[in-house]
Amino acid sequence: MSSLVVVTGCSVSEPEAKPSSTEPIPAAVATVQPASENEILNAAGTVRLRRETALGFTTDGKVASVRYEEGDRVKRGAILAALDGSTVAADLSAARAERDRAEAEYDRIEKLYKDGWVTKSRLEQSEAAARAARAQIEATEFASRTSYIRAPSSGIILSRNIDAGQIVTAGTTALVLGEIDKGFVLRVPMTDADAARISVGMPAKVLLSAVSDEAVDAVVSEKDGRADERTGTFEVNFLLPASDRLRSGQLGMVEVQVPREGRAAFVIPANAIFGVRTGEGLVFVVDEKDRVQQRNVQIGKLTDRNLEILAGLKAGETIVSRGVEKLRNGDLIKPIRRVR
Repeated sequence: MSSLVVVTGCSVSEPEAKPSSTEPIPAAVATVQPASENEILNAAGTVRLRRETALGFTTDGKVASVRYEEGDRVKRGAILAALDGSTVAADLSAARAERDRAEAEYDRIEKLYKDGWVTKSRLEQSEAAARAARAQIEATEFASRTSYIRAPSSGIILSRNIDAGQIVTAGTTALVLGEIDKGFVLRVPMTDADAARISVGMPAKVLLSAVSDEAVDAVVSEKDGRADERTGTFEVNFLLPASDRLRSGQLGMVEVQVPREGRAAFVIPANAIFGVRTGEGLVFVVDEKDRVQQRNVQIGKLTDRNLEILAGLKAGETIVSRGVEKLRNGDLIKPIRRVR
């Protein structure tokens, strides 16, 4: 039995035989419509700032201060956190002393070499030691300059992972900064099949219940080039219109029209199908005398409340759309059409 029976909840076994009635049986009917060239994809996602940057120190050390909390807004260039500079200062003093010693030693060896008292190899060793001492100065000065974390742009602190007194290692994420001027996006994980049907620039509708009861216009801004190794999904970003009520972490639903896959020819109400088997089902087609004739059709997938029909029907034919369980082949009906 096809899984479609469980999904639609409208599939029933074939109508039971019963004595024929001379009175027409009221039955809802619908006209078979060609399938649209597009279909709707629905997916859930999370609101994030379009650019969220993880910040950290480039050297190991002890945290001296953290100046901002999560949710604080900061300006470009602001010092967000700093390491204890005493160790770095001591290292810099030691490096400078070693540089002075190595350069003095090189000057002495160079004079001895000119007078023929030492070999060229000994001179080259002294020169290499002096270069290494100067390089150590540059490394230590770099560590001194980078003992601070500065905001690369104006934004909002999304995450704070360190506190004063904590020992941190180089490269550890200390803070996460969201760049406000880049706007917000809805980040949506999608399967490879769905992501392949999405392209940058596609329009979409996004519903954020925490912001508004009405869907807002959005557009596909970015799409991952490779799948997440943990989930196997591709992340698709939908750029949202500016709003003071947007916050990172809000949940939303996106609706986007994509080209229809496969060879669906028609769509019918899901309640019109019965006697479902793998890839097949039955419908009642209404003839010109308002009698129903049972017909086998090839079915596709369920989309919203409609069912795709791959073969077995023609555009414009009338079918029973509801109440098929009350009918049998050849019954006379009184067609009831939905008032639009």
